[in-house]
Amino acid sequence: MKIASLLSSSALLLTLTLVSTDALAWGAQGHRLVARVAEPRLTAQTRAEVARLLANEPTPTLAAIAPWADELRAKDPGLGKRSAGWHYVNIGEDDCQYEVERNCRNGNCVVEALKTQTAILGDRSRPDAERAQALKFVVHFVGDIHQPMHAGYGHDKGGNDFQVQFNGRGTNLHSLWDSGLLNTMKLDDDAWTKRLAALPKPKFGKRSAIDTDAVQWAEASCRIAIAPGVYPTKRTLDPDYAATYLPVAERELRLAGERLAVLLNDTLGKP
Repeated sequence: MKIASLLSSSALLLTLTLVSTDALAWGAQGHRLVARVAEPRLTAQTRAEVARLLANEPTPTLAAIAPWADELRAKDPGLGKRSAGWHYVNIGEDDCQYEVERNCRNGNCVVEALKTQTAILGDRSRPDAERAQALKFVVHFVGDIHQPMHAGYGHDKGGNDFQVQFNGRGTNLHSLWDSGLLNTMKLDDDAWTKRLAALPKPKFGKRSAIDTDAVQWAEASCRIAIAPGVYPTKRTLDPDYAATYLPVAERELRLAGERLAVLLNDTLGKP
C-alpha cells in the first residue's frame, strides 16, 4: 500500500512538473499567428532583409522561426538556459509599474531582452548569423510580452503554480492562456489567421499611432493579468471563462502582430 501510495504521489508530482515546465508563451501556434499577422504588413525593404537573414533556414519565414526560442532547451541547452529569463517580467506585485532596477536585474527579462535583441538586429556591422538569431528572438519576444501571464505575478510564476480544471482536465492558468483558450476553437493556422485579420483594427496608445515601447506593452499585459476575474475564484472553470477571455487573447495576438511589423519596419526598413 505504501509503495502504491508513493508511486501515485510521484506520478502526481511528475504531472504537475510537466504542466509547469511546458507552459510557454502562446504555444507554437500562437507565436506563428503573431508572425503571420506581421508578415503582410512588412515593407518591401524589410521583407527583403528578413528573407536574406533567414536564407539558411529550412523554411525562411517569420512564422516558421517564431517558436524557435521556446525550442532552445532541447536544441541548444546552453543558450536555452542563458535566455530562460528573457521570456517574461514579473510586475504584478508592483501594480504593473516597471522599473528596470527592480524588475529586470542584469537585463534578464523580456523588456530589456527585446530591446537588446532589436539593437543587435538593427546593427548592420554585426555578422548575419548574429543578426538572424536576434531576429528569431525579437519575433518571439514580441509574442511573449503580449501574453498577459508573462508580465503578471512572480509569486505563482505567472500563473504556472495556479492549478485549474478546464474541459475536464487539470492544467494551470499560464498554460490555459498559452494555448488552452486557443485550442477551444480547434482551428488550423490558416483559419486562425483569417479570424485574426477580421478583428477590428486595434486601438493603440496615445504616444503614437502604434507605439514601439516594450515597457508600455509589458505594463498593459500585466494589467490584463491582474484584472478581476482573470484569476478565477473557483478552480473548476466553466465555459464562460473561455467565452470571456478568448476574445482578449485574440486581441493580444493581433496587437502583437501589428506591433511586430512596425518594430521590424523601423529596425530593418532603412538602409
